[in-house]
Amino acid sequence: MAGMEVETPATTLNHVVRMMFYLVTPNETSFRHVEEVPDYVHKESSRTLEPCVRSPPLPDVAVLRVIRTPLWSPCPGADASCSTCRSTPCLVVILSIPVTTPHQCGHVIRVEATPIFIGMLILELVLGCAKTGNLVIRINDGVTSVSAGLLSRLPLLFVRSLELSSYIYIWNNHRLLELPWDSAWTWWLAFLGVDLAYYWVHRFSHELNILWAAHQVHHSSEDYNLSTALRQSLTQQFTSWVLYLPMALAVPPTVFAVHIQFNLMYQFWIHTEVIRHLGPLEWVINTASHHRVHHGRNPYCIDKNYGGTLIIWDRIFGTFAPESDKVVYGLTKKINSFDPIYVQFHYYSYIWRRFWKAPGIKHKLSIIFKGPSWRPGKPRLGDHRQLTKVTPNEAPYNPTWPLVLQAYVSLHFLLLLTVYTDVMAVKLILSQQTLLLLAGYIIFTLTSLGLIIDQRPKAAVVEMLRCALFLGLYRFGYVEVAVPSMLIEVFLCLSVLYWVLQILGNGRNKQH
Repeated sequence: MAGMEVETPATTLNHVVRMMFYLVTPNETSFRHVEEVPDYVHKESSRTLEPCVRSPPLPDVAVLRVIRTPLWSPCPGADASCSTCRSTPCLVVILSIPVTTPHQCGHVIRVEATPIFIGMLILELVLGCAKTGNLVIRINDGVTSVSAGLLSRLPLLFVRSLELSSYIYIWNNHRLLELPWDSAWTWWLAFLGVDLAYYWVHRFSHELNILWAAHQVHHSSEDYNLSTALRQSLTQQFTSWVLYLPMALAVPPTVFAVHIQFNLMYQFWIHTEVIRHLGPLEWVINTASHHRVHHGRNPYCIDKNYGGTLIIWDRIFGTFAPESDKVVYGLTKKINSFDPIYVQFHYYSYIWRRFWKAPGIKHKLSIIFKGPSWRPGKPRLGDHRQLTKVTPNEAPYNPTWPLVLQAYVSLHFLLLLTVYTDVMAVKLILSQQTLLLLAGYIIFTLTSLGLIIDQRPKAAVVEMLRCALFLGLYRFGYVEVAVPSMLIEVFLCLSVLYWVLQILGNGRNKQH
């Protein structure tokens, strides 16, 4: 085959499921070049926009929709016998993670693991409902968790992953030795190295107040389910990369890139109450039981069980605690809000206020670099005995809100997910101005839906403006959704009308 070709191994559904639990071998996950490392966690546009894709939906591939935009860019190493490579390609949005279909010219068309995540969420809902008789994921909390996950990935619209970029820089310029990329010993060393580095990244995120300001987002939910795993910080990614850099002195970036993804994927399934205990495995690996303790605000849970894949680091460094009393989840000081922007940034303003009120530079620096519970005269991490007492029967913050608004928020959030998926898929062909516009719209939408859930007074005005903006973006072709054009326009017009009537009604009530 003429030209250069990047070979990517085909990935089966069985392989995807095994990756979720780190049940993979060095042979099937070792790569010579960084460009060959699959994006296991989420699909980036460079892989989603495969030129080797037919216009109609492919068999055995889940296609959300076809964007029929001419993009003549023949396959690298195109084969003259490949009819698809000869034709003008169309952009295709593919449900992201690896169930793959090898194309006849040797290229691989991929489907990412999003269906696996969704399938596990549905399975948890079914099993949880059968076990408790209630939904284990509340709409208000679930939307907030997924919203935080969307916000955490928005920087990827503009910059490459800081973890991998900084790692490659150290490797290219300062490595001391070069371990073989295809050695099983290198693979296992990287497995242990990444997990140990994650332990310390995670521990510092709890023990340094300025880092806790980012990480507290993940702990802010008072529920514990698979959607909680998606409640990620927007700002934590800008500091967590530092502790992985020593590995770059010897471990090739390709090996690191594989394990940093698997370490993250593994931690998805441990965010559940459906799985109780796993017997002898509890001694070695991080499990749902261990991680429930980590998310608890009971006194025995605070600052415990930092491990990612393995729990041995907590046992070695003295931060392990087994699950005993019923775990009560959330922050020690409840935030009582479902606004994703507030959830992301409220703690920074709290630190700022404490910093300016503190007397002397020593106390000011202590507020930043000591533990969240630190107070003058107390140990570095504070005195956990002075934390607010918790009782097993504490109910999470769950204000009542009309069923019609719950349906409304759910529908508009699903529409946002389709817009978000499209933007992430085609970001390489969009201008910076368009990306900024769409990123701003995504943030605006998440904020507006949060105001509705929180039932804020200004929610009606903000949401009316957002719906009008959405309609404008849709009419001018900036966003597309997998819904018939007439249906989506009618829906948006009705949404605007609804909020206009709400605004008028609120005005009359104020006059009376």
